Amino acid sequence: MGSLGTFLRYPDDVYPLLKMKRAIEKAEKQIPPEPHWGFCYSMLHKVSRSFSLVIQQLGTDLRNAVCVFYLVLRALDTVEDDTSIPTDEKLPILIAFHRHIYDTDWHYSCGTKEYKVLMDQFHHVAAAFLELEKGYQEAIEEITKRMGAGMAKFICQEVETVDDYDEYCHYVAGLVGLGLSKLFLASGSEVLLPDWEQISNSMGLFLQKTNIIRDYLEDINEIPKSRMFWPRKIWGKYADKLEDLKYEENSTKAVHCLNEMVTNALTHIEDCLKYMAALRDPSIFRFCAIPQIMAIGTLALCYNNVQVFRGVVKLRRGLTAKVIDRTKTMADVYGAFHDFSCMLKTKVDKNDPNASMTLNRLEAVQKVCRDTGVLHKRKSYINDKGQSYNVYIVMVVILLAIVFAYLRAN
Repeated sequence: MGSLGTFLRYPDDVYPLLKMKRAIEKAEKQIPPEPHWGFCYSMLHKVSRSFSLVIQQLGTDLRNAVCVFYLVLRALDTVEDDTSIPTDEKLPILIAFHRHIYDTDWHYSCGTKEYKVLMDQFHHVAAAFLELEKGYQEAIEEITKRMGAGMAKFICQEVETVDDYDEYCHYVAGLVGLGLSKLFLASGSEVLLPDWEQISNSMGLFLQKTNIIRDYLEDINEIPKSRMFWPRKIWGKYADKLEDLKYEENSTKAVHCLNEMVTNALTHIEDCLKYMAALRDPSIFRFCAIPQIMAIGTLALCYNNVQVFRGVVKLRRGLTAKVIDRTKTMADVYGAFHDFSCMLKTKVDKNDPNASMTLNRLEAVQKVCRDTGVLHKRKSYINDKGQSYNVYIVMVVILLAIVFAYLRAN
C-alpha cells in the first residue's frame, strides 16, 4: 500500500488507501461465473486496477458494455503499440479490427504479459461483445473502425504539427470519449449536449496528452523501435532529435519543451469541465470525473519536472485513493481542478519561454472554478499535507498495526 515514511508524511492517506484496497478486493470477488465474462473482468483487473474499480459503480448493462469497449480498444492498441509487427502485416489488422470483434474464432498473438493473454484469448471478448444490446454493439463497432483507420494512418505518418498531434490523439482517445458518450446515450441514462462531439473529444484528448507527456521515457526507449508522439513543431524548438531531451546536458531545454507540452494540454480543461457538469447519473459522473482529476494532478506533478526524462513520474497511491474517495459531486471536481492548477501555477518560472501562456490558461481554469462559488465546500488537495503533530503519528502507527494484522490474517 505504501511505505512507512509516506504514511508518516501523509497520514490522511491511510483511510482512503484502506477503503480502496477493500473495494478492489470486493471487485475481484464479483467476477461473473460465465467463462467469457469472467475472462473480461479478470483481464480488466490485470490491465487497469484503478479503471476496474471505477467501472464497478456503473449499472450492470452499461458496465458490461464499457468493459468490452475498453478491452476491444486495449487489444487494438496492443497491435498498434507492438513495434515488432511489420507494417505491411499491422495495417490490415488495424483496418479490419472492427470485423474481428464479431468473430469468436479470431485471435492474433502479439504484445507482452497480460496483453499477450488478451490477444491470444480474444475470442472471450468477442463472445461477450455478441451478448451486448444492439445499440452498444453499433457504438463499439463504429468507434473501433474509425480508431483502427486513424491508427493505420499514423503508422505511416509522423506527428509533425500540433494539428497532427490533435488528430492522432483524436483517433486514439478522442474517439473513446465519443464512444463512451454514445454508450451513455444508449443506456438511457444521459442526454447529449449540442456540442457533445467537441467536448467528448476534449475529454479524451486531455487524458491522452497527459499520458503522452508522462510516458516520454518509456516510449522513447521502446524496443525495437522508439514510439514518438510529441509533435516536432514543439520539440523541434528545443532539440535536433526527440530522444536528445533525455540526456542530462539538455535538461534545461527538455524542461522548457515539457512545459510547452503541458501548456498545450491545458487548452482542453474548460471543455472537460463543461462535459462533466452536464452529466446526470451519479455513477457515470464519478466514472468520468475521477480520471480527469487524476490527469490534472499528473500534469501538476510533471510540469517543470526533469524527472519526466529520467524515470516514472506519477501520483502517489494515497493521493489516487483520496481522489477516488472524495469525488462525488461537481463541487469536488471544481475544487480539485482549482487545487491542482494552483499547484502547477506555483511551479511556473517567469523565465520559461511559455510562462505567460501557461499562466493565462491556468487563470482561465481557476476563474471557471471560482465562479461556481463552491470551492469552500470540500477539502483541499494542496493543503492536505502531512502534519508534524504527535497525535497524527500515533494514529498512523495504530492504523498501520491494524493493516499489518489484517494482511497477516488474510
